Amino acid sequence: MAHSQFDTFLQEATHLDRASEHSLNDDRLFGLYTSWCYINQQAPGREATFWAAMKRRITPGCNGLRMKGPAAADYILASCPGIV
Repeated sequence: MAHSQFDTFLQEATHLDRASEHSLNDDRLFGLYTSWCYINQQAPGREATFWAAMKRRITPGCNGLRMKGPAAADYILASCPGIV
C-alpha cells in the first residue's frame, strides 16, 4: 500500500506518546500539517480532506500525538512570532 501525504506527515512530524496526558488538539494538528506542507513544498489538502484522512489514522480526542522535527519548529515560530 502506497503511503499518502497524510501518512508521511504523521511519520515525519508527529510522535505517538501513549503515556502522555497531553496531545495535539485539532487546531494544532492542522497547523502542524500546514507547516509540514510548507517545509516540504507540497500543497496542503483541503481541511475537510485532512480530517477525513485523520479519522482513519488517529484516535479522536486525546490522540497521544506530539510534534517533532522541522515542521514543529516552523509551526511554533509561526504561532508565536514574538519568540524570535
